[in-house]
Amino acid sequence: MSAAPPARRLYIKTYGCQMNVYDSERMADVLAPLGYAMSDRPDDADLVVLNPCHIRDQATEKVYSELGQIRLMKLARAEAGEVMTVAVAGCVAQAEGEEIMRRQPAVDLVVGPQAYHQLPELIARTHRARGESLACDFEPQAKFDALPARRPSGVTAFLTVQEGCDKFCTFCVVPYTRGAEWSRPAADIEAEARGLAERGVREVTLLGQNVNAYDGAEGGLAGLVRRLAAIPGLDRIRYTTSHPRDMDDALIAAHGEVEALMPYLHLPVQSGSDRILRVMNRGHGAKSYLALVERIRAARPDLALSSDFIVGFPGEREEDFEATLELIRAVGFAGAFSFKYSPRPGTPAAAMPGQVPEDVKSERLARLQALLETQQRAFNAAQAGKVLPVLFEKSGRYPGQIIGRSPYLQAVYLEAPDRLIGQIVPVEINRAGPNSLVGARVLETA
Repeated sequence: MSAAPPARRLYIKTYGCQMNVYDSERMADVLAPLGYAMSDRPDDADLVVLNPCHIRDQATEKVYSELGQIRLMKLARAEAGEVMTVAVAGCVAQAEGEEIMRRQPAVDLVVGPQAYHQLPELIARTHRARGESLACDFEPQAKFDALPARRPSGVTAFLTVQEGCDKFCTFCVVPYTRGAEWSRPAADIEAEARGLAERGVREVTLLGQNVNAYDGAEGGLAGLVRRLAAIPGLDRIRYTTSHPRDMDDALIAAHGEVEALMPYLHLPVQSGSDRILRVMNRGHGAKSYLALVERIRAARPDLALSSDFIVGFPGEREEDFEATLELIRAVGFAGAFSFKYSPRPGTPAAAMPGQVPEDVKSERLARLQALLETQQRAFNAAQAGKVLPVLFEKSGRYPGQIIGRSPYLQAVYLEAPDRLIGQIVPVEINRAGPNSLVGARVLETA
């Protein structure tokens, strides 16, 4: 018998959003049949893939810094007679592919978000030193048709249902890097979700750059949610990221009627100033956002909200920033992501006058985050004494400890046996921290 060939080693570093995490998982899936096993270290990997975000400037600079270090590793491997292939994937690849290849010759190939299924072919071509290095412009359907079946590793999973965006917010590169809005057929999504449920997944998060613009099922995203909620064993459904302009009546109704749809909604507003929202091309104002929140809460009174905020957008004055704080006070958020504005090349906002000084942005961000942290702490503290259904996902750091998630995505720690992992059980919450909850006891087992 001949010995099996040694496994190739694959190192993937992911920056940014959940979509990037999902895409990295799929790249690992598509490369597994070629013998690639995951490595925790880039220096001993045969294939290094960087999958960075292109939304914020820091992420782009990080990837160039990272490539400089990987170049040295690649040279060391070459001196030892070994070959390292270096790839850059994701939105940065889509937007700056040629520039990446020019600035860092250590990069062997650049692959955009719609071409991950072609990684094996591209790697083979690279090894043969011929063919294209850039692969960015492909139909999204081809990507999903070519990807292998998911291999979930736990009781929760991400499931991409929509890609791209047609909103053209002036700060955002997604319409340029991910393309127009495109929705996967509902039958394909349902088949993938059923496969996940059969493998023990209890919760799925539906992903899309503008997920509530999904139109691949009758009834849009609401229709898809209702369809997936009927799958046996699939007990929890979430979705992200949504846009206020696409939060329609059917989806609002689904929040009140579909038990599996979790009462935690990420609904980015970005600013509370109507003037800044117009310049951002968001298509909604502060009043319309507040009215939308009121309608959603009327349908699902226990629903909690999180959001995104950009501080220091070009032209932002102190009164604009105060309007954002006022909106935050009016809504009361359970969580949020907040950032200082950073110019993205090729977006309209990058060339706008009135760029806000860095020290002003930092000071405003500190004030905004202090308010948001106060609200998050208050929301968490309000859970103490309640009984929440918790989906336990894994063992904790300490013997006898397990960790799960509440309906509001809070981590819940509990001293309980591992047999509860994979189950949804009612847990009495004992106390709350800034980012997590501690369970006192299980009232009954599933």
